[in-house]
Amino acid sequence: MSDSQIDRIRSAGTVPLFIDGEFVDSQTSDWIELTNPATQDVIAQVPVATDDEMTRAVASARAAFREWRDVPTIERVRYLFRYQALLKEHQQAIAAVLSEETGKTFADAMGDVWRGIEVVEHGCGMTTHMMGETTENVARNIDTHSYVHPIGVCAGITPFNFPAMIPLWMYPLAVACGNAFILKPSEQDPLTPTMLTELFAQAGFPKGLLQVLHGDKRQVDFLLDHPDVRAVSFVGSVPVAEHVYRRGTDNLKRVQAMAGAKNHMIVMPDADKAQVVSALVGSSCGAAGQRCMAISVAVLVGEATRDWVDDIEAALADIRPGAPGDDGAAYGPLINRKARDRVREIIRGAAVEGADVRLDGADCVVEGYPDGNWVGPTLFDNVTTGMRVYQEEIFGPALCVIHVDTLEEAIELVNANPYGNGTSIFTRSGAAARKYQHETEVGQVGINVPIPVPAPFFSFTGSKHSFFGDLHAYGKQAVRFYTETKTVLSRWPETDVPDGPNMTINMK
Repeated sequence: MSDSQIDRIRSAGTVPLFIDGEFVDSQTSDWIELTNPATQDVIAQVPVATDDEMTRAVASARAAFREWRDVPTIERVRYLFRYQALLKEHQQAIAAVLSEETGKTFADAMGDVWRGIEVVEHGCGMTTHMMGETTENVARNIDTHSYVHPIGVCAGITPFNFPAMIPLWMYPLAVACGNAFILKPSEQDPLTPTMLTELFAQAGFPKGLLQVLHGDKRQVDFLLDHPDVRAVSFVGSVPVAEHVYRRGTDNLKRVQAMAGAKNHMIVMPDADKAQVVSALVGSSCGAAGQRCMAISVAVLVGEATRDWVDDIEAALADIRPGAPGDDGAAYGPLINRKARDRVREIIRGAAVEGADVRLDGADCVVEGYPDGNWVGPTLFDNVTTGMRVYQEEIFGPALCVIHVDTLEEAIELVNANPYGNGTSIFTRSGAAARKYQHETEVGQVGINVPIPVPAPFFSFTGSKHSFFGDLHAYGKQAVRFYTETKTVLSRWPETDVPDGPNMTINMK
């Protein structure tokens, strides 16, 4: 891959839009600074797209859809095969840019890209995913069959924390279903989506199928209000997810809005301690805790687990953040100063609320990077449900520990929480695991697995205040989200059957 767009961005200092199959310089007078979270150096300026640019993008997508919807599914999939091959070929190059603009470690960035590639691979089976249903003779001489059709122009609004994976959750599947797509990526890391878009164009997709608009809330609201946008996919914070869902559905659009979380790991006394400790460290601090599937609450069950906090503390104290390129770093900086300051504020308020602050990462410093958005590993013990550290999604490398006496208490605690993205239980007891998975009111459950993110052929099934909508991301539900089903009843009276030895059927 020629790094033409990234090279151009570094030279010009501005991020382009992608409209009607071309990268174009925005005519806006309103720009947002893109900064390196480890240094605060300005990488580029991100445009806030104008009304005219957004209108052109929607018109281009609508025109492209009118032709693309009639392209046979097998032909659409061939483009996707080429695209997934290009993504695999250039995975390291994408990860390097992703690491720079997000601060993620290179290994974490590679994982970000790979999870997106897996969804594209799932989309390569769209010929099967879009099969309809049929039943002969539902009534005498009447057959019923259904077809799956694309719905039109779809839009995606994606967050900063997974700038490769989450866009790839959306537009490849929507396009494979026969739709056109408008992507509004996070203004905090637009370079990765730019690279994904450049490869999309190189794969040979027709112009107009994918548009990329940059900006802020104004661009989001434009897409939510525009009558030609039929469906909107969103991932982000709870308040914004609520706004997107309400405004989109008020405008009679389909909306899937994936939001925040407060994920619990239940630790039973019979669990493998070493496995538990390792899982808690990785799941609470990986990606600097900036993921909606992070484990942020460890619920230790029974008296025998109370001293496990010492082992958890020792393991967390043994890891540290660092800048991209630091092979010894467990995670990178937070995305920006505002995020860092908010996490620091929560940490400093925890002791006042009565939590036992076993590790305090608020004043973390990384040598050589005095301006980075650093937060060190943080551990709170004896947390209660009334504390801010429990009630809010911290979105930083921090772990709360709560002690309960029984599994029933743990289940009650989890079910009382308003969020329902993911949860885990660590135990050797099949009965305890089965009870937990059956009774817990959370969309995704892991058994001796810390972060229960499903493979792409299943769906990402958060619930409660972690998801607003009906059909979830990727898997079979995503295909349903991006399509309409048409059902046909047919009856052909036998008197209409042609007769004679020379009967021919014209298939032109």
